[in-house]
Order: sequence, then structure tokens, then C-alpha cells
Amino acid sequence: MARKKISRKRRQDQKTRKPRGRQQSPSVLLSDRLLAFLSSQKEPVSLVTIMKTLGLAKHERKVIQELLAGLEKSGKLSRKKKHWLLTDKADLVKAQLSLTARGFGFAVLEGNIAKKQKDIYIAASAMNGASHGDTVLVRVDSGSRGRPEGRVVQVLKRGFTRLCGIYARGGKTGYITPDNDKMPFTVHIRRGNCMNAENGLAVLVEIIDYGTSHRVPEGKVVEVLGSPDSPLVQIRMAIEQFDLPRFFPTQVEQAAADLVELTDCSDDRKDLRYVRHVTIDGATAKDFDDAIAVQKTKKGFRLFVSIADVSHYVQPGSIIDIEAYARGTSVYLPDLVLPMLPERLSNNLCSLIPDQDRPAFTAILEFDRNGKRTGARFTRSLIRSHQRFTYDTVNSILYLQEKNARRKYKTLLPMLEKAKTLEALLEKQRTARGALGFTIPEALITMDGDTINSIGRSERNQAHLLIEEFMLAANEAVAETLDRAGQQVLFRVHEKPDPAKVEGFTEAAQSLGLQLPKTEISPSWFARVLAEAHKSPAEYVVNNLLLRTMQRARYTPENLGHFGLAAGYYLHFTSPIRRYPDLVVHRVLQNFLVGKKSRDLKKILSGTTTLDEAGLFLSNRERVAVDVERNVQSRLSALFLRERVTEHFDAIISGVTSFGLFVELLEYFISGAVPIREMDDDYYIFDSRGHKLVGERTAKSYQLGGLIGVQLDHVDMITKRITFSIVNGGTENSPDTSQKIKRYHSKRRKR
Repeated sequence: MARKKISRKRRQDQKTRKPRGRQQSPSVLLSDRLLAFLSSQKEPVSLVTIMKTLGLAKHERKVIQELLAGLEKSGKLSRKKKHWLLTDKADLVKAQLSLTARGFGFAVLEGNIAKKQKDIYIAASAMNGASHGDTVLVRVDSGSRGRPEGRVVQVLKRGFTRLCGIYARGGKTGYITPDNDKMPFTVHIRRGNCMNAENGLAVLVEIIDYGTSHRVPEGKVVEVLGSPDSPLVQIRMAIEQFDLPRFFPTQVEQAAADLVELTDCSDDRKDLRYVRHVTIDGATAKDFDDAIAVQKTKKGFRLFVSIADVSHYVQPGSIIDIEAYARGTSVYLPDLVLPMLPERLSNNLCSLIPDQDRPAFTAILEFDRNGKRTGARFTRSLIRSHQRFTYDTVNSILYLQEKNARRKYKTLLPMLEKAKTLEALLEKQRTARGALGFTIPEALITMDGDTINSIGRSERNQAHLLIEEFMLAANEAVAETLDRAGQQVLFRVHEKPDPAKVEGFTEAAQSLGLQLPKTEISPSWFARVLAEAHKSPAEYVVNNLLLRTMQRARYTPENLGHFGLAAGYYLHFTSPIRRYPDLVVHRVLQNFLVGKKSRDLKKILSGTTTLDEAGLFLSNRERVAVDVERNVQSRLSALFLRERVTEHFDAIISGVTSFGLFVELLEYFISGAVPIREMDDDYYIFDSRGHKLVGERTAKSYQLGGLIGVQLDHVDMITKRITFSIVNGGTENSPDTSQKIKRYHSKRRKR
């Protein structure tokens, strides 16, 4: 065990904050300036050109000559006569800068190199005027503790040109404090550039001067957003923080309006309007991109998974396609969707609206009586949805067996019953091969205009799982077909966990009393661990620890399999309205059906992008979407609780660190922290293996998964941090605690 007690000053309220400048940094080394200049040169450069470009005086000629000689000797430069050129050994890398609230940051390497090396630590004094999100040229040095260190030698591209913040008057001028705590500086606003913004309002600012190490940036207000106490303003600030487009360009909207609706079958499109397809979605969904139908056959079952044929309307390289690729994915926020495609496509032409003929791409999958796939066919089709179902309605019909619902939809009941039977068989097959059956719970934020009604966990029922199982089956079938045919496509891969993380998980699980099976690490091994922990006191802990060992899924043209699904073949085929990788898959599949190899990337991708580049870019767009959704959740959670300081809540310990506890409220899907400095009844020691804090004097412990009572102490709207302190009573004395815990675990347990 290692002792560690960390104490930090709490941030002051926004009204008392004063303008902050960038971290002071020393002058950039001459060698760095030289290397930065040469990095942009494709041909060898003369000494005269170097001195002129760097603004050096004649008396500095000897200094630069010695520097050139030293860099040449170390292999960083090569010389051709009296001209110099950078070599691959110059230790310069292109990266994106990610800052922390404390001023230091990390350079995240671009491209495939990022898979092989750790991010580079950049000290606050080595920023050279760079800001969060900037694309920078970094000179790498050997660092301590196995992590490389470096310094910024040149800002290649600014990560932001606009930002949001809270305006404050300061005499004849004003300033804004950026709403993003990764930008630990203020922006100077001249009186003529403030748009008459009032003190304390949220504003959108355009940067007109990025400043220096000795001078803060300067900007001008381009829009007054309103009160930061407004949830809608907070959502808008999140959208601006992540630079997401709120509207489509006029040309894109016009191109969508000019599209001609397809209503009849062509030679290559199969007429499947006779098949009794239905859609099953959430109650508020407007874009229906998948429909299903199940038939009984002599040998088992036939499953139709029909997906909206977006590729018919969105041609590679078209103005709509270019915009869709740039967005990468739709982003879903409370009461708001930032779609990948214009509304005419997403909610009309490509939406499988009931009783409307719609072009689709259909996977026709054959299964035996045990649910094992025995065949797969694919075709462009024309279908007609016979019913728009919601998850709740299907759950009522099939699983709750509600008589009124079954009577109302009696004509479709036989098909739905077959679907229920097939789903159970597919789930059994997938579980048997070792697929993992857990997911991270998602927040459900309900709003009424500009008011937050509640923040809870989204509930999933068996109808969700039914559709999910059929979509998985279609995705796997398409992936296997294209891979075996040697088609170039974007796979959805989930690689094996890091062995070091698995070892750490094993130690923690054993400390909780679990008897782990001794075998080679595989999806089946993890599935058995989850099964052993199921309904035990350790279940919450095991699920959390297990999630942390997993790698993040991504898109790549290399088929590396999907560890979590225990699938050798997997990709995304079922949501081309909201995910660009699915649209790529549709195009490749169509090429395959007409006997073409997908070697000509212009037929499946925008511009001259390679599949490797597209996989990297689209994986990043997915991460941005996840990050902005979490950011909005943090903002609205802080707003929701801000007026409830001193109130008590029941909470579960969701994380344990040397500087305190992370907790998740049982009643709300809201997380916060209990700083160790607030735990003043004892001196607590961090047990990293046991994932707990132990009191040195009392031996009182707080372990991951434990239940505690907490008091809300502070909400910081700039950092979106919510801090609590532990109170006596709380969970132990609540009469309905056991029921709350059961509901809590039940919602987390559903995959």
C-alpha cells in the first residue's frame, strides 16, 4: 500500500476569477527553430536561406554553423554540398495537443504511430504558445518513467478559432474565461468587440490574436448566447466546444431537395414488399433505418434484415457524401439530434416509414432449428414496412403477454412470435461461443423546454435485445461474406485486452474472493468470470474492473476480429443513416454483388482518402460524438444539482484512487467525487490492489462497489465537477435501500 494525501485549493466562484495569461515559457531554442523550419522544406536549404528565414544577424553565422554541424553529426540533418535537409532521426513528430486544467499536456501522435508509442508529455513551460487541440510539431526527448517528453517547436494548425466563455467587464475592456477548463487562460476583449455583452453572460468569441507566452489571446464576441444557467445554452456551448456543425450548408440542403424518390423496382432490385417487415425503435425516433421479418422454414428460420439503401441516394464524392464523411456520425443530445444526413434523407427518403415503398439493402439469413446460420444472401430491394413498433409495445406483446396489445396486433403476432423464438436461439449460440453480455449504462435526460426534468439511466427491455441480436447477426454475415471474398472494407474490430490490465483485473477479482478459472485469456474466460460474479456482492466491482481492461473498438480495413462479441468477422452494416462506415459497407457489398472488386476507392469513399485514413478519421469522429454526449451530461448534471447543495443522497462507490472516491448516485445517473481531504475522520491509505481506502486508525474501509451516504458540497460550472462528502446514515438507514440497489444493478446488468 502506498500512502498519499492530496490537497488542492477549490476553484473560486466565476465572479471572483481574474484574468489569466498563458503559462510563461522560455524562448524557443535556436535548434528547435531551425528544425521546425527545415521540417517544412522538401529540398536541401543553403546557410544563407536559413539565416535569412530565422532572422539571424551576421555575427550569429558561426553559432548557426556549429549548430548545423552538431545536428549533422547526430544524424538529424544530412548535407549536400553546403545545403542541409532534415532526416528521419530528427525526433520531430506531428501530433495533436491535449491540455489539462493545470497547464501541462500530452501530444497525441497521429496515424498508425499512435498505436506503438505512448503520448508525449509536454510541460507547461514547453508549449511555445500552443493551445488545446492544436496540431503541433514536437521535438521528442527521452523522458522519465518510460514516457517520452517533448516540447512544441511549431504550431502547424490551430485547434480552434472560436470558443465559448463567460464574459466579465474589466474597466475599459473585458475578458472571457473559457468554458473549457483545458484552456487555462483568459481572452482579452476590447470594448468595441464585446457586442454589448452583459457581465456574467455566456458568449461565443472569435480569436483574432492567439497571443504569446507573455500576452493573453485577444478575441471579439460574435454571438451573445445568454445565461449560463440555461440548459439550452449549456448544450450550445458543448456543441461549440467540440466544433460540431449545427446546420447543413445551403448547397447540401439543395442537393438533398433535388433528389428524386425511388418508388419502383429496377432490374437489380428485388421486390420484397410482400414480406411483412416491421420496424422496432424508440418512441421518439424519427429515422427508421432497419426493418425485420422472420419466417419459419422446413429446416429452421429465415430472417430478413432490411436496411435503408442510403447508397442509392448518396453517391461517392457528391456534395452530400463529402458533408456526411466530414461529420462521420450523427450526434444525439437531449431533445436535439445533429444528423449525419440532411432531414430530407434521414427522416424521409431513407426512413422506412410505414406503408411507404422504400429502397433497401436486405440480408436474407437462413438458420437451422438451433439458431446456427446455414446460409446468407444479400440483395438490393424494395420493401414496405407494415408497422412502426416501439420497444415498449413489442415488449408488452411478446414478453409481458398483455392481452390488449396482443389483440390489437394479432395479424402480426405470428411473425413476432417467430422472431422471439429465433432471438432466443441466436442469443444462446452467441453466449455459448463466449460473447460478453454487458454494456455501460447510458444516461436518459428528459427536458421540458429549457428545464431539466430528470437525469436517470435509460431502461432496456427484451425488445431492445431482440433487435440487437438480429442486427448483430446481419453485421457478422456481411463481414464474413466480404472478407472471404477478399473485398476491401472497413471492419469494426475490438482487439484483445492488454495482458498487464488483465493481470491487474485478476488480482483485484481474487482479492474479492472470486475463484477465477485458470485458462488462456479469451472471451469465454471473461464470460465465465461475469457469470460467477452474477448476482453476487462483487458483481458491480467485477463489471467495472472488466470494462476498464477492454480496448476501445475502432474501424480499420484489417480484419482483427471482435473480442467482446467473440466474433471472427464483424462490421457495421445496419445504420447507414447515422454512421458513415455503414454507408461504405453498403457500397462495397453492392460492388461485390455485381462482381466488382472494391479496388477503386473513389466508388466507396469521398475524395482520395485511403481506407486506413478513413478508419482512423471515422473512429475519431465516433469518439468526438461520445465525448460531446458525455460533456453535455456533465453540464446538465451540474446544473441539475447546483441548487441542491447540502442535500444528502445514497451513492455507490464507482472508483477508488489515491486522492479520493468517485461515486454514482443511486437515484440519478450522476457521478461526482469525494476528495480525500474531506475524509477527515481518519488518515486513509490507498490499497490499489483491493481498490479501497483504509483508515489508518480505525481500519474503516471504502471499497469499489460499496454503498455510502453523501452530502453535496460543491458544483463548479466551469470544470463541471461535482464534489461530495461522506455523511453518516444515508444508505444504511434508508428503508427502501435494498429495492434501490436491486433496481440499480438490474439496469446495469442488461447488456
